[in-house]
Amino acid sequence: MKLVKPRSAPASPPEPSKSPPEPPASARLGWLDALRGVAALAVAMHHFGLLGKIPHADRVPRQLDLGFFGVMLFFLVSGYIIPASLERRGDVRAFWTGRLFRIYPAVAVTIVASLLVLPRGGQIVQSFPFDHPVLSLAANGLLLQDLVGVPSAIGVMWSLTYEMVFYYFVCALFVRGWHRNSAPIAVGFASVALVLGTWLPIGGISVDLAATRHLVAVAGIVVLMAMACIATARPDLTRWGALLLGGLGLVLITVNNRSTGFETMLIFATMFAGTVLYRLEHGLLDRLPALLCCAFVVVAGVTVGYLYNRDTALWHTWTPSWQSFSLAYLAAWALFAAAMLLRRRRFPRWLSGLGTISFSVYLLHGPLMYFVGWRLQGYPPIVGPTGQAALTLGYLGALVVLSYLSYRLVEIPFQRLGRRVVRALDRRFPAPAPGPREPAPRPEAVPAAGV
Repeated sequence: MKLVKPRSAPASPPEPSKSPPEPPASARLGWLDALRGVAALAVAMHHFGLLGKIPHADRVPRQLDLGFFGVMLFFLVSGYIIPASLERRGDVRAFWTGRLFRIYPAVAVTIVASLLVLPRGGQIVQSFPFDHPVLSLAANGLLLQDLVGVPSAIGVMWSLTYEMVFYYFVCALFVRGWHRNSAPIAVGFASVALVLGTWLPIGGISVDLAATRHLVAVAGIVVLMAMACIATARPDLTRWGALLLGGLGLVLITVNNRSTGFETMLIFATMFAGTVLYRLEHGLLDRLPALLCCAFVVVAGVTVGYLYNRDTALWHTWTPSWQSFSLAYLAAWALFAAAMLLRRRRFPRWLSGLGTISFSVYLLHGPLMYFVGWRLQGYPPIVGPTGQAALTLGYLGALVVLSYLSYRLVEIPFQRLGRRVVRALDRRFPAPAPGPREPAPRPEAVPAAGV
């Protein structure tokens, strides 16, 4: 029952309560950058085969998949910070402009550089783009390739599809005023993962090349229409655009998965659970429902791995066993929770710095690995602990340098350009004043999201 306050003379505003000064923004958000640094390092070392180079560590991947661990940690961080960046501004157009200038330039530079530097025979860019360039460009350009039956141009780009669809959902919920319902939404996705498991169809629409072309064309039309509506900044058209995107995302994850249904639904349960933790920290959600929600999502993640991640499902989740799936998921949550509890402490600067360049690390570690393999062809294999250690350290050093250059020369300039574009759009097509803002990290301190 909603209580309506009777009309009366406005009460005088309460005096602001005195509270201890907050730590600097860099300290408050250093834990998120540190987590991103760990996640990027885990994915890079997984693909580099680090555990296979350490004596007696080759059995670890069957118990804990480092790559899956790193990606789930990325998803938790994105779930924590992405809705906050939208709600802080209350401007869907500015949100999408920032996202596009944050993600696309680094992805495009990585793909183009790989095509120019690596030989066709040692190319990380998969063969499908060479055989079907227009279809691949359209699907990967939408960043929906993993849900429309088209291989990712570079393997790690699969996770960007789920990031993109999460943005669709966040915007759709925001324009409907449902964005504060993160907890029931996370529980809902986790419940679908538990109940339906492997029942949801894999590639239910993209059954052949012709159907895939049609699906990509339709998805492109819907996305372009939605973005055109959002670009107007008119409230009614912005709602249309955001709901179009949300509807498209819901259809794709329901009937045209590349992976198993339980993994797809668990990914979105994880990201929305990350949002629940953000709301808990900022006093926007009571402790009991938040903790119950997160506990349910964690239990669901471990359980679906045990129940469903077997036999042919392993081919779709890219994990070697149910233990590697479930324990990696549990480990990602454990590390995130530990870092959140220690968030007021300072984290090592090198780890936070690695988190700052983590998106470039995530994109570039594969091409660099192929480059190293290509350049070492014709030389005697590197064997022995000393040689393998030198190779690993050299690879890591080169990866950090390249990622830092990409961050400074590509990411930062295009993020600045994105902010200028937002200001230009606001001058040319002014957006209506946003509604009340919810507490969120300061704009300049919000770590860039997207894995």
